[in-house]
Amino acid sequence: MIELLGRAGGSLFGLAYGDALGKATEFLSVAEIDNRYGPAGPRELDGDPALVTDDTQMALAVGWALHDASAYTAETVQPLLRHRFLAWAASPDNNRAPGMTCLRACAELSRGVPWQQATMADSKGCGANMRVTPVGLLDVDLDTLAGLAQLQAGLTHGHPTGLAASELTAYAVRLLVDGVALAELPDLLIARSHEQRTVYRADWLGELWQRSGERTPAEFIARGWDECRAALGRLTAALAAPDDGADPCRWTGEGWIAEEALATALYCAVRHADDPVGALTRGARTAGDSDSIAALAGAFVGAAGGLAAWPAQWAGRIEYADQLAALAATWERQPG
Repeated sequence: MIELLGRAGGSLFGLAYGDALGKATEFLSVAEIDNRYGPAGPRELDGDPALVTDDTQMALAVGWALHDASAYTAETVQPLLRHRFLAWAASPDNNRAPGMTCLRACAELSRGVPWQQATMADSKGCGANMRVTPVGLLDVDLDTLAGLAQLQAGLTHGHPTGLAASELTAYAVRLLVDGVALAELPDLLIARSHEQRTVYRADWLGELWQRSGERTPAEFIARGWDECRAALGRLTAALAAPDDGADPCRWTGEGWIAEEALATALYCAVRHADDPVGALTRGARTAGDSDSIAALAGAFVGAAGGLAAWPAQWAGRIEYADQLAALAATWERQPG
């Protein structure tokens, strides 16, 4: 099955590869990473299987919820996401330093309360968009893509920037699968941020906005788009300057929050569009949330280049390879 996979496979496996490479470098400084791996950074998977973190585990949870959905509506998908998130939270494999926001939100979800009450309304951590890649692989209209991306984020991260960054991440994957070049993404995402600035998707989010203290739904969601647009502005400025090989977190942020994870991962992907493993290495060689940055960079570069972008021997060594392949096979699209 694996040898038949294309861009969906490239994106999902790329996410897992980046996650695995960044797992070993998260919480290390760049100097400490260089001492361990040399100035080139990590370029080879470690272990057989190479273990991933909660980033890949939760992306799989989103992926299987979408796989099991009979229709892509809030009413259908929300219970499936809840079920998958709670299964992840209770799993003995959930021992990879999971994010506290996700754990706290899952604890509230387990009580059966509406998700708008269970979510951590003030959190825009990167857990909102580290797991959204499967949404970008679906062959759905952009309104449905946006609703699904924001819904899966909102179950745990209720901050408007978490919602907007998740939509942008999924939209970026969609564009790349459709053949858009990596270098074109920043401008297209900024344009999307302008277009969607006051669009509150009540059919997907319900009354979530009321937990924010904002006066209107439009003001609530605009705050998220504005913060994402500011991060993308820093990205375009960084890409316009010569690359000195330094930690991209200096320009686009350390990636612990959603808009910075998106911007810094895009920096790695765009700078290393012709060297997919280099994109992962650049993400892993950061002083910030290295696994999430490298995972998203891998999802982007893999969506652009397909599974053939990655070393052939890696597919048999990554944890959850069977699940990644099964989901990717479901969403592969024929070219043309």
